[in-house]
Amino acid sequence: MNPMRWLALRLGSQPWLHRFSRVIVGSDLALQRVTRGRITLLTFAGLPELQLRVPGRRTGILRVTPLLCVPHGAGWLVAGSNWGAPEPPAWVANLKAADEPLVTFGGRTVAADARLLTGPERDEKWATMLETWPNYAKYAERTPRELPVFWLTPR
Repeated sequence: MNPMRWLALRLGSQPWLHRFSRVIVGSDLALQRVTRGRITLLTFAGLPELQLRVPGRRTGILRVTPLLCVPHGAGWLVAGSNWGAPEPPAWVANLKAADEPLVTFGGRTVAADARLLTGPERDEKWATMLETWPNYAKYAERTPRELPVFWLTPR
């Protein structure tokens, strides 16, 4: 296993990590700016990452959020885990309210459709996501909320 992936899995499993989400996301975005998107914190660790661009539901200001993703079919699966924190990340509500989310993956930006998965379909995709990031199971144990799973597909 890539030593950086091992480190990412180890750090990602820590229950205190969500307290540093702003620093982590800010550092990731800064790294992406400096490297012109060639290197991200997650890709450095051998994990797939996308950038989700949606306007804030209250402000209308475009928000850019780097997210661990699981490429699946023609799109990507993402979970609103917030590292298992009690509250969902802000991007979840913004995505639900967005008319046309944008996804940047592999240097290409596309308009996307976002579908919140439920029931057996969610369970099936959840199992797929655990193969890429086993820590999702730990996050689900830490919170009473069901972690939302979205399937983003290019329009």
